[in-house]
Amino acid sequence: MVHLYEWHLLLLNWIHFNQSGHKANFLPEPYNWKTYPKMNIVFWEKHQKTLLKEAIALLEKSHSDMMKLIDSFSNEELFTNKYFSWTGTTSLGAYCVSATSSHYDWAMKKIKKHKSYIKGK
Repeated sequence: MVHLYEWHLLLLNWIHFNQSGHKANFLPEPYNWKTYPKMNIVFWEKHQKTLLKEAIALLEKSHSDMMKLIDSFSNEELFTNKYFSWTGTTSLGAYCVSATSSHYDWAMKKIKKHKSYIKGK
């Protein structure tokens, strides 16, 4: 849950920063698409003391913020490749799908697998 929360923050901050006229990459320095697994480890380490109840609250809030922000864009703005110069060759919507529904699907599979593992012990 905190992984999803942190990826929401990445997207929220990236969009807000670029909309304010400041060019920023989606992944913060020093990470790139080859090294982002190291960033995920940093997220994991950061939240080792985050309680489940707190993780759920963080995720619910960031999800709500994500949905409000996504709703503020038109379909053209979301799904036209290169509509915004800061999205590179893809669309803003592709980033949004990646940080929300695709990531949620991944997380549900991870949770299901972990629950099966726990039941088997």
